[in-house]
Amino acid sequence: MELLAGVPRHPHAVDHLETFHGLEVRTFLADDLRPLPDDVSSVAWRMGCDTDEAQGDCWDRFAESVPLERVRALVVGHPWFSQEDGPEVVRELVESRSRLTSLEALFLGDVVAEECETSWIEHTDLAPLLEAYPRLRELGVRGSQNLAFPVTRHEGLRTLRFESGGLPASVVRNVVASDLPALEYLELWLGLEDYGGDVTPDDLAPLLGGARLPALRHLGLQNSPSQNEIAAAVAHAPVVARLQSLRLSMGTLDEEGATALLGGQPLTHLRFLDLRDNYLDDAMMLRLWDALEPAGVRVDMSEQKTHERGADQGERYVSVSE
Repeated sequence: MELLAGVPRHPHAVDHLETFHGLEVRTFLADDLRPLPDDVSSVAWRMGCDTDEAQGDCWDRFAESVPLERVRALVVGHPWFSQEDGPEVVRELVESRSRLTSLEALFLGDVVAEECETSWIEHTDLAPLLEAYPRLRELGVRGSQNLAFPVTRHEGLRTLRFESGGLPASVVRNVVASDLPALEYLELWLGLEDYGGDVTPDDLAPLLGGARLPALRHLGLQNSPSQNEIAAAVAHAPVVARLQSLRLSMGTLDEEGATALLGGQPLTHLRFLDLRDNYLDDAMMLRLWDALEPAGVRVDMSEQKTHERGADQGERYVSVSE
């Protein structure tokens, strides 16, 4: 996750990453005739394999061309990381730990809908990966099929992001139960039950209580059909007092949830509040603006779905599902 002046930024939709870990993403292709950058560590490398190329051949070609010991950030996408290959990718990365000695950031599943639906992206237990890279500072994961994040201790991880159309409650519970003393940024796309998203308010309670993840300063609880209920819980959550940014975007937040936020604890200490891509009407957006912008809080309320067809007939939707 890129941090710009203390405020995390990312694209508003599930797109290929253009930047990662504060670095421009450069795709490695078989027919790429461009010379390597003078400093291999100055870009985030994205695997770009031919669709008919064997996974191992793709990795071998990359390893022969780019000095792995100088790679700081790695982005893995289609077809090397797609509907079926996620577990094999993790095994390859674990086996390469003796060469990827400078790796600080890893994104698994940089896949868009035209390549593979988010809910179909295959994952596995991430415990071996976390153990293999104790110096890892940033981990991003798109998709959640068979995803497992064990209760773990990792002293280096500062940014953890799950982009999902349905995030399993087991992942959320285990993240919160883990010993992650350096974790500053946590982003959870909760999604729908139809796609495995079974997180309940009880699962979020230990996180919102503020006793866990002592370094946390940036929190995202997003893409939820229960965004109003989450906003009401956040409004009185002890953890909010130490946050610099809060994301409640991409869900079904409307006047009910926004009113709860305004009626709860002060939010004027935040640098950034992300409420984009919800169901806020103009009057409520003006109330939020008047309450927070004069205090210096940057509020993103763009791309509201209020005026879309069906918005008032119970057909509301989250931004990322299948």
